[in-house]
Amino acid sequence: MSPTKLQSILNKHKLWLNDEEGGERADLSYADLSGAVLRCADLSGADLKCADLSDADLSDADLRGANLSGAVLSCANLSYADLSDADLSDADLRGANLDFSCLPLWCGSLSAHFDDKHIVQIIYHAVKAGLNSKNTTEPVKNELKKLINLANQFHRVHECGRIEEVEQNENKGEENHEQNN
Repeated sequence: MSPTKLQSILNKHKLWLNDEEGGERADLSYADLSGAVLRCADLSGADLKCADLSDADLSDADLRGANLSGAVLSCANLSYADLSDADLSDADLRGANLDFSCLPLWCGSLSAHFDDKHIVQIIYHAVKAGLNSKNTTEPVKNELKKLINLANQFHRVHECGRIEEVEQNENKGEENHEQNN
């Protein structure tokens, strides 16, 4: 798709979002947008079904409620993107940058094709949040502890901190206490 045509569609979509005359919902289904620069674009509610967005820059894009089912998002930059209520059914996210994005936790993302990096990232957040929460029960915390080694493979663990098992830290403290006596 030519940059001029894409810009025209985005302009009409903006009018549509604002309920202005001449507005039209963006229909970019099946479009080849590979490598497109859509940084900060407001694509909320847009139809991007089966669109090729591989290597596209969608950082800071508003994709709330967008239909991304079957879209190819491999190696796309989705950092800081808002994917709330986006339909990611069968979307290919292999190699996509999801750092700091708002990933939907609803059924529309359950059949998305995440890669190992994404799964580890999701597990890291779930384990760290669950173990640090005063509202998480001990049986759930015990199950989360089984995932610590995998969670610590998170690519940003050096910034967010390694997850240490609480019992290991307590045992180390007891051993140190016994050695000092």
